[in-house]
Amino acid sequence: MKASDLLVRCLEHEGVDFVFGVPGEENLDVMDSFLGSPIRFIVTRHEQGAAFMADVHGRLTGRAGVCLSTLGPGATNLLTGVADAYLDGAPLVAITGQASLDRMHKESHQFIDVLSMFRPVTKWNAELFTPQIIPETVRKAFKVAQTEKPGATHLELPEDVAAQQVADSSYHSPLRVQFPFLPEPLTAQVNRAVEVIAKARRPIILAGNGVVRGRAHEALRRLARQCQIPVAHTFMGKGVMPDSDPLSLYTIGLQLRDYSAVVFAESDVVITVGYDLVEYAPCFWNPNRDKHIVHVNVTPAEVDAHYIVDVGVLGDLSLSLDQIADHLTSFEPRWAKGGRERIQAAFEAEWAAPLSWPMRPQHIVRELRAVLGSDALVICDVGAHKLWMARMFPCDVPNTCIISNGFASMGIALPGAVAAKLLFPQRQVVAVAGDAGFLMNSQELETAVRLRLPLVVLIWRDDGYGVIRFKQQLKFGRTAGVEFGNPDFVAYAESFGAAGYRVEGPTELGAVLKEALACGKPAVIDCPVDYSENLRLAERLKRECGVRNTE
Repeated sequence: MKASDLLVRCLEHEGVDFVFGVPGEENLDVMDSFLGSPIRFIVTRHEQGAAFMADVHGRLTGRAGVCLSTLGPGATNLLTGVADAYLDGAPLVAITGQASLDRMHKESHQFIDVLSMFRPVTKWNAELFTPQIIPETVRKAFKVAQTEKPGATHLELPEDVAAQQVADSSYHSPLRVQFPFLPEPLTAQVNRAVEVIAKARRPIILAGNGVVRGRAHEALRRLARQCQIPVAHTFMGKGVMPDSDPLSLYTIGLQLRDYSAVVFAESDVVITVGYDLVEYAPCFWNPNRDKHIVHVNVTPAEVDAHYIVDVGVLGDLSLSLDQIADHLTSFEPRWAKGGRERIQAAFEAEWAAPLSWPMRPQHIVRELRAVLGSDALVICDVGAHKLWMARMFPCDVPNTCIISNGFASMGIALPGAVAAKLLFPQRQVVAVAGDAGFLMNSQELETAVRLRLPLVVLIWRDDGYGVIRFKQQLKFGRTAGVEFGNPDFVAYAESFGAAGYRVEGPTELGAVLKEALACGKPAVIDCPVDYSENLRLAERLKRECGVRNTE
């Protein structure tokens, strides 16, 4: 058996259904070994697109997505998507080709130290320097990627090793797939947490990405409803508490002091569940360091001056939440009701603004939500539109609005939508992107067309780097280097064989979205947006919510 055959056999044994990547000279043997395998190799147009597809695969399934590249420039192109999975807690296994062992000690064509380059953005990585270690290293790569706080791992396969025969037949079989169970929380810590929470007058739950990763949303809902504790979620925790639920305080995450931040300011105990500091720094919601914090997670709390916890409950999230709930009684419901009513009233006022052209961000969000089913998958890119989608796009189902807010890399939406549609062909899939983020990986539109994936890309077009323009206006009152031109997005989409649509008035978006979703092939919608609303929002929040104190 050839080493590359053994690698593919091990991937099959791990349950891998797709590998996303770009072929190269140094992975010729691996590519040949995929022939006849049940694994479907998805040829992408750029390695970054492949990594983002694997990233979103991991987010949606909880199983590591796999991406493949060759050495040198292939590996460097892969790196951004791998880093995104690492910082956002998405399970991913990256495989890169490498030069043969006999030329790695010297200056050599396309050779760089890929292992060292990937080490800071992976939980673990290794070189497959001999065929015999392939079963162990593949098993470890998946085990590490998918356990505790998930993330990225990396394997490097030199081209000469890939072509070698596995001499010892005892190494021909993959290792048995095993994953450790998360431990039960310590009873003493649960009791301490209950003591802290029970003394609260205005408790609040901050639900993070770990609730989604740990599939713990049902337990969180039970705790919140039994005890009448309101819940706010981070950008990456959207949907863990249905936004239609009276206990939902929607999303917290703007650096501006948003409506939910005012409710946080009034709280005395914050129960963080599956929360990572990378999602939303605690200095924004605990500026005066006066909150009592109960940390419920699978890993200990990060050290931060604004995140000094009273007690940490570590272990399986669902078990931890259920055990805490078993010892608590209901709080006065007026606290939760009052906070939600204030936020709802503020949102209703924003939605009630008259239609205008180009469209206000709030109205784009409302039209998109109106045409999508509750289980539709929205993959949101990074930019000014992300802020509006995160704070105002309602979700009742977790993991239905995917937002990168750890590494927060532009370019994820379209590749992520490709992965989402491959995994869930019967569900509506929409990539929401700015014009800048779309063009960073728009080549993957060809991938979607080739694979006949009827997904929709909704482009919020403002002909510039909208969020940077906004920050410049806030800080300096002027802009610099943020304007650019765009192609005709309708013609651009059609040149790939996709459908192209242009929204030309404030009342057209809903109908265009319905037509694009029903057209049976990839579709791109060009929708102009009025981002002057960003400054109006900033002024409104300053007036209504006050200036935050970050010391």
